[in-house]
Amino acid sequence: MAITWSADSISGSKKPINDDAWLAFASDIEGASRLGQDGRHSLESHDLVFAVSDGMGGGNAGDVASQLLLEYLSEMIPRTFKTAASGLHPDYLHHMQQAIQAVHLAINADAAQDEQKKGMAATLALAWFTPENLYFCNVGDSRLYVNRLHNDELSTTQLTADHTFVWKKLNRGEISEREFRAHPRRSALYEVVGGGHSSVKPYMATFPYQSGDRFLLCSDGLIDGLWEKHIHTAFLKNPDSTSELSEALMTRAVNNDGKDDTTLIALEVHELADKA
Repeated sequence: MAITWSADSISGSKKPINDDAWLAFASDIEGASRLGQDGRHSLESHDLVFAVSDGMGGGNAGDVASQLLLEYLSEMIPRTFKTAASGLHPDYLHHMQQAIQAVHLAINADAAQDEQKKGMAATLALAWFTPENLYFCNVGDSRLYVNRLHNDELSTTQLTADHTFVWKKLNRGEISEREFRAHPRRSALYEVVGGGHSSVKPYMATFPYQSGDRFLLCSDGLIDGLWEKHIHTAFLKNPDSTSELSEALMTRAVNNDGKDDTTLIALEVHELADKA
């Protein structure tokens, strides 16, 4: 298998600094190799990790928090290869949990040393592709979607869980998407990385990907400008190119709203021989 991806990030019209960040890297026993904004990479000898983070709090430290989070993760996640090299089978979800908790404590420690960074925090949506599975997690309201063909019909599903009580109501069917979007507490997060909290509890799961699956990682700025039907339509209308999908999603989201920073990574899983 291989993955093709396209990433983009635009500062919000009401924001002097872009507090979002994104990350793509290939991981093996030698460590992490950063990947560019667009590309294609085999899963034959590397894990591939993609992440989006939205920083907040601490004066102008939101951008610091999101960048720190992703930098720390790029150092910690490759350690699974050393575990495997020692003859042990790594527990990916446990390792991901430990890595995020360590990053959480490091961001808090950094914030405690600088009054300008006090209370800084960040959200996270992360997709970790191994040759066998996708391991993913999120903290806050950054999201991961999958678009998959099932019974000759494409469907788009949110895999992550927003850490807001309003999203829980939406997920249970107690409120409509329109009510969710208009709710004044829609962005009130009860889980963030950092923020001075003693611990963090990411939502984590495993997803057995297959060839043809497409994914979208995004910050909440994209959701501000797009309804669920708009995301699904973009997948339907841009089946052949992650760059075209990324551009279509970003353009519509910014045109519809665009006040907040908007970041996304569009991905496609395919056979190694495809898309050569």
